Amino acid sequence: MKSFIRFSILALVLVTVALVSALTAMRFAIHGQEVAVPSLVGLAPAEAERAIAGMGLQIEIERQYYSPQIPEGKIMSQLPLPGTKVRRGWQVRVAQSLGPMRIAIPDVAGQSQRAAELNIRRRGLDVDSTAEIPVLIGPADQVLAQSPPANASQVAAPKISLLVTVAADPQAFVMPNFVGQPLGSVSRTLQDAGFKLGNVSVAAPPANPSATTAEGTAPIAPLPPPPQPTPASIIVSQTPVSGQKVAIGTTVNFEVR
Repeated sequence: MKSFIRFSILALVLVTVALVSALTAMRFAIHGQEVAVPSLVGLAPAEAERAIAGMGLQIEIERQYYSPQIPEGKIMSQLPLPGTKVRRGWQVRVAQSLGPMRIAIPDVAGQSQRAAELNIRRRGLDVDSTAEIPVLIGPADQVLAQSPPANASQVAAPKISLLVTVAADPQAFVMPNFVGQPLGSVSRTLQDAGFKLGNVSVAAPPANPSATTAEGTAPIAPLPPPPQPTPASIIVSQTPVSGQKVAIGTTVNFEVR
């Protein structure tokens, strides 16, 4: 009886050892077939295939996307991620870069700001910034320049900056007093300062009292034609009056004697 019990215990120990040994061997066999997935981002597909060929892994290109950071033709993402342990024969799925999106820049010079912005956005682009420059001559609200220039290509970040003209505020001056000065010198001063000489009239002479006789009022002799203004004529009044604010190009009228 005792021999039978010892035999049973020995058999149980042997079975347990065999099971543990089998499990250990299976575990080593399974983990011996696992490999860590390397980083493939930035490699060309052919380079990636060579990098994982010795590991027993396979590569499959699933998607293609535009990317301003990853050059065209290179791998931009992968699954499983780098460092993940997988069994040999596992398939690594990758996305390939198409490079930056390349769009030709439209020519919007000469267009109004609103028309230029609509033209830019209609092409799927964006307006980056808008600067204004005052102009005294020429139309306002017109695109004077753009960056990037028209028809530029190979633009990775398609945003356009505009330089737009705006009407400049006319420079204001205070009208000086020209009364008592000769018309000729005042005319030259106005023209040099950017003003215009308007109407110049001769002031009417004071009325003479009617001559009287014993019989009554004497007939009035016809007046001679009014004299014409000359450079030596003296200014007696002006419009606009002195002290009034005026802009460049204002027309100034005088009355002289």
